[in-house]
Order: sequence, then C-alpha cells, then structure tokens
Amino acid sequence: MKAQAVRTRRQMTPMADMAKVAAAQRFEDARYWAAPRLESAAHGFEDQVAPKVSSMLTRAARKIDPTPMRSRRWPMLVLLTGVAVGAMGYMFYRRNAQQWTEHMKESASDASRWVSERADRASESADRMATDMSNKTDEASRKMP
Repeated sequence: MKAQAVRTRRQMTPMADMAKVAAAQRFEDARYWAAPRLESAAHGFEDQVAPKVSSMLTRAARKIDPTPMRSRRWPMLVLLTGVAVGAMGYMFYRRNAQQWTEHMKESASDASRWVSERADRASESADRMATDMSNKTDEASRKMP
C-alpha cells in the first residue's frame, strides 16, 4: 500500500507542478486584465460620483447650520497679504543669494590668487635650493683630487 502511494506521488508530482505554474500564470493574467479596469473605475467614480455626493453633503450642511454666513473679505485679505509678504521674502532671498554668490566668487578668486602666489614662492624657493645644492656639489667635486 505504501509503495503504491509513493509511486502515485511520483507520478502526480510533475502534473501538480505544471498545474501550479499554469495557475500562477492565469492568476497573473487576471491581474494584468483587472488592474487597468479597476483604475478606470476609480477615476470614473472620482470624476462623476464623488463631486455630486460632496456638493449634496455641502448643501445639507449649509441648510442645517444655525450660524449666519460670514463675510469672505477677511480671509481673502489675509490670503493676499500672505502672498505679498511671501513675494517680498522671495525677492529678498534672491537678492541675498546673488550677493552671496558674488561674495563667494570674489573669495574664490582671492583664494586662487593666494594659492598661486604661494605656489610661485614655493617654486622659486625650490629652484634656489636646487641651485645652491648644485653649486655646493660642484665645489665639492672641484675640491676632490
């Protein structure tokens, strides 16, 4: 009995593996098919149903609200003031950024000039030292018999 079960298992294993692969492929195909349709349905709901429900709820809220409508001039004035202050802040930021950039360019050119001068001095010093060493070796070679 056990041997027959083992034999049956061996025969069924490849078929089970093939069925597993086929099922996975079908499942993936279904996902590829369903994903764009779900997205389209979601956009349709957002564009058509949601605005209507939102406006209906807004109208209902206004009808049952006991407080009178307030003037909208103050919020608009605050908004415009905020925009004006933001624009001025942006202009100051840009001006300071340009000044900072110019200052950094000047600092970089000063640093470059300083490094160049230091390199020239080091080069001259190395040349002098090489000349001195050459002169000393020439004198030492002349003194040797």
